[in-house]
Amino acid sequence: MTDTPQDRGERDGRIHLAFDHNVLTISVAWIVPLKTLPDGARESRKFAQVLSSIKAIGLVEAPVVVPDTQIAGRYFLLDGHLRLEALKELGITEVECLLATEDDTYTYNKRVNRLAPIQEHRMIVRAMERGVSSSDIADALGLQVESIIRRFRLLEGISAEAAEMLKDTPCSMKVFDILRQMSAVRQIEAADLMIGQNNFTVMFARALRAATPDSQLVATKKTKGIVPTPSGQHIARMERELAALQTQVKSVEETYGIDNLHLTVARGYITKLLTNSHVARWLEVHHLEYLHEFRKIAEIDSLKPNSDATGG
Repeated sequence: MTDTPQDRGERDGRIHLAFDHNVLTISVAWIVPLKTLPDGARESRKFAQVLSSIKAIGLVEAPVVVPDTQIAGRYFLLDGHLRLEALKELGITEVECLLATEDDTYTYNKRVNRLAPIQEHRMIVRAMERGVSSSDIADALGLQVESIIRRFRLLEGISAEAAEMLKDTPCSMKVFDILRQMSAVRQIEAADLMIGQNNFTVMFARALRAATPDSQLVATKKTKGIVPTPSGQHIARMERELAALQTQVKSVEETYGIDNLHLTVARGYITKLLTNSHVARWLEVHHLEYLHEFRKIAEIDSLKPNSDATGG
């Protein structure tokens, strides 16, 4: 059995690197992919972005390869299949690669989370500060220049504290447009509510804006009386109901596991109880209404929410 770097590390007390220190320039023709691309991958938006990025600024992330132990000079591709196809399409014959020390089945991109909008904004800001033009970034990402400018200005009018709270969340740019209509204090409150409810949709953000008093809206974004707004009493009631709902949801989350266990045990006990003919007969004679309810409980297939009932 072949030792892994972790096994060797446990024996000698040292941490072993998963890659060689230096990058290796390899002929594209000598790199063998370990998987075939799915149908339509070359027509996808992601492939077009990779292609345009390599054209505009070159290869940013080096592919990961491992040497073929049978044929000298040949390498197996562990990560970077789209990048390799883009290089072939562009006619590039050599590429710098990271050399893995182990032929691991670890799939790198499965451990990478989707880039959050605020993180994307900060990357674009850093690129522009280093002198990269918005048109070059747009070409690299396969987007319109206007879209890059909008991402660049994402946090204009957004409280620094609210931005920090939402930095790792999937809030869309439209959500930030809505938050921008609120005061800094209200933005923080809204961010806290969205995180508490784990709800970062535009619809929820609009509901929070509707429940915001005029005193907490940015003056330039206030309506001119054309559209009727909720009264102060309605707004206060909506805020109270939203806070109560948030408390209830957190309470349910904390007790769901143990409650589900208790219900499962109770259902099992009732089911076993009804298999006793003497007990069933006694209930039928003395408490028929209980027997009907017990049978309904015993017939429940699962305690999980019904997707049809919830519209899932």
